[in-house]
Amino acid sequence: MSVPFGSGRAIPKAPDKGSFPLDHDKVCHKSLIAYLKCLRKKDSVTLECRDEIKSYLQCRMENGLMSPEDWQKLGFTEKDGHQQSITPGSTKN
Repeated sequence: MSVPFGSGRAIPKAPDKGSFPLDHDKVCHKSLIAYLKCLRKKDSVTLECRDEIKSYLQCRMENGLMSPEDWQKLGFTEKDGHQQSITPGSTKN
């Protein structure tokens, strides 16, 4: 039996990584803008902007805007130059 359009209720599911705070103070705004400019320049090919997104994610981790995470879990490999997570306050690259 089919459910009429609009009568079924979708059950919301939390994101896999949970929520994280917005950057209200624009601490990482420069690296975000650099990433967005790169995407625009490279026709939205994300692989072409890996350095920019790494800088943005690193900024977020260093400033407590997201939980520190292993780079490999974020899709980066050892050859990308990032093997470990960033702990808040550190300056690892």
